[in-house]
Amino acid sequence: MHKTNLRRAIDPRHAKTMSSAELRAEFMIEDLFKDDEVNLTYTQYDRMIVGGAKPKSGPLAIDAVDQTGTPSWLDRREAVLVNLGTGGTVEAGGETYSLGRCDMLYLGMGLGAVTLSGEDAYFYIISAPAHRAIPAQLVTIDDARQVPLGSRDTCNERVIYQFVHPEGIESCQIVMGMTKLAPGSIWNTMPAHVHERRSEAYIYIDLPEDQNVVHLMGEPDETRHMIVRNEQAVLSPPWSIHSGAGTAAYSFIWAMAGDNMAFTDMDMVAMEDLR
Repeated sequence: MHKTNLRRAIDPRHAKTMSSAELRAEFMIEDLFKDDEVNLTYTQYDRMIVGGAKPKSGPLAIDAVDQTGTPSWLDRREAVLVNLGTGGTVEAGGETYSLGRCDMLYLGMGLGAVTLSGEDAYFYIISAPAHRAIPAQLVTIDDARQVPLGSRDTCNERVIYQFVHPEGIESCQIVMGMTKLAPGSIWNTMPAHVHERRSEAYIYIDLPEDQNVVHLMGEPDETRHMIVRNEQAVLSPPWSIHSGAGTAAYSFIWAMAGDNMAFTDMDMVAMEDLR
């Protein structure tokens, strides 16, 4: 089964007026993983597609996606697939790739239909427009570039795993990785920042089912929050901060698309300027 939703871009002036339910309807994706379904959300934030697929009973194929306007979804796009389960395989461009938990597979423009398999596998999907074909590449969690950040004193000791970035997997515009918080740490991406040149999507993972993350969004001087649970995704427009504090340690996968691929291209927000 294949389902695609459309999310139109929201102006920050409109976001200021929204209730919690309205914020969730526009910026959260709550049900990514359903047995034997592909669920895609086509956004107008840098034309990113955010999705999930769970091939519980047999292979699932992704080919035509109406919103892209092309015969096959990767005709003018690239994608990154992350296995959040175990024992997953991806077939694309005549090749088969095996993905363990949190391994990431980059698929370049023009590869055609993609088939996902694995009874215990489920896949997080990010896609963005591309301008040239780049060879597919698989990077395991063990081979990702690791960057330790933060400290125990500020409750944000964490490791950033960089997968798709200028010194790692090549792409046209996607920059993607995972951040894992140490036990006892709860904060991510604080001090906060915005980046007007690109949009971002988060998915929170490794969060116990009885725990939550308070995800902060909005303009720095007009912040809002949403309560996020395990394996739910959040869309972050260029004008919004994106930060969170959990009631337990967690990990999250971040993905960006836009003009500048430099990981450090961001406009920092001073702690005293947050409202």
